Amino acid sequence: METETLFYGICAAAVLIMLEYFRRRKRKIISFIFGATTGFIALVLVNKYGFMIGADIPLNTFNICGSAVLGVPFVVCLVILNFL
Repeated sequence: METETLFYGICAAAVLIMLEYFRRRKRKIISFIFGATTGFIALVLVNKYGFMIGADIPLNTFNICGSAVLGVPFVVCLVILNFL
């Protein structure tokens, strides 16, 4: 199985899990906004300072949407996949 196909499959499963997680939360909007904000901040920080660790993560639509829905774990997965 190709790495990219595996990555997209894992991301799709993670999106479904996170949507279910947000649906069950008492404060749905607040938890989504907090997760999206921290994910976007982590993505911007990796984009700006990632060269120090050798991670080159661009700010594109897929990465921004992924970090908004999945948060910081998505950014961590991007950094790990960058080293593979």
